Amino acid sequence: MDSETPTQAPARRYFTWDEVAQRSGREKERWLVIDRKVYNISEFSRRHPGGSRVISHYAGQDATDPFVAFHINKGLVRKYMNSLLIGELSPEQPSFEPTKNKELIDEFRELRSTVERMGLMKANHVFFLLNLLHILLLDVAAWLTLWVFGTSLVPFLLCAVLLSTVQAQAGWLQHDFGHLSVFSTSTWNHLLHHFVIGHLKGAPASWWNHMHFQHHAKPNCFGKDPDINMHPFFFALGKILSVELGKQKRKYMPYNHQHKYFFLIGPPALLPLYFQWYIFYFVIQRKKWVDLAWMITFYARLFLTYGPFLGLKGVLGLFFVVRFLESH
Repeated sequence: MDSETPTQAPARRYFTWDEVAQRSGREKERWLVIDRKVYNISEFSRRHPGGSRVISHYAGQDATDPFVAFHINKGLVRKYMNSLLIGELSPEQPSFEPTKNKELIDEFRELRSTVERMGLMKANHVFFLLNLLHILLLDVAAWLTLWVFGTSLVPFLLCAVLLSTVQAQAGWLQHDFGHLSVFSTSTWNHLLHHFVIGHLKGAPASWWNHMHFQHHAKPNCFGKDPDINMHPFFFALGKILSVELGKQKRKYMPYNHQHKYFFLIGPPALLPLYFQWYIFYFVIQRKKWVDLAWMITFYARLFLTYGPFLGLKGVLGLFFVVRFLESH
């Protein structure tokens, strides 16, 4: 009798955008929508491989486009998402928040489809190999400058300029590896990312991912994009607000003149001072020992190769001059 009884499918649960919006994390419960399906990420957000903040920034919202942009193997990821599925949007509900502009979203998705059809998302491996080789050659050229011409002022400055170019170029190269956009598998992307940002630049891959993924998930959204978290310390956001704060002499700086002093304060404070101590705080506080090991190889190579020429003080001086130039 049991074998002849038809299996009854579980009833679908339908939700409205108002219900989803209420689960934005303010009451600890977090839902989001992908392709009209509603997922409960309240517990999963802490285990999210891309970081808890990236996924939590979309709690209470539609995350379809970020999901497509951030994941290489979407089929594999969707298998893990099944356990988080709690229902879908009601048929009368739009596919994204009612506050969003449908024409803009449609145009964006059409643009993305066009870019993919044109093959612009397929990386040229020869280009990235040559990019890496030219960085390594400039790194060697910087050392050869001191070895051949000595450590007087002109060779020292030429060496610093070459190393600054190396650091800036490596910064952009690690950017593409960090986005997992060079190779079709994440393993090779992660390995090269560790090498370039860890060994060539002395910074942790996990820190960059933590900061930069949030930036791309919510670009220029105050409170979610860490790239604009300087407000309102040295700089204030927006033309109107910065002028108002400056004229009223509120907070800390004359913000109505920030366009004049940005170049003097921003770059020197960013890499040589703030980032330099914060990256070590980040890896130790979060126990990212693999990243710390890669970083140590950078500093070991720096002191072993330049120490015989410049001594301890000279190497430290070269290092901070390079960071200063790189930051600008």
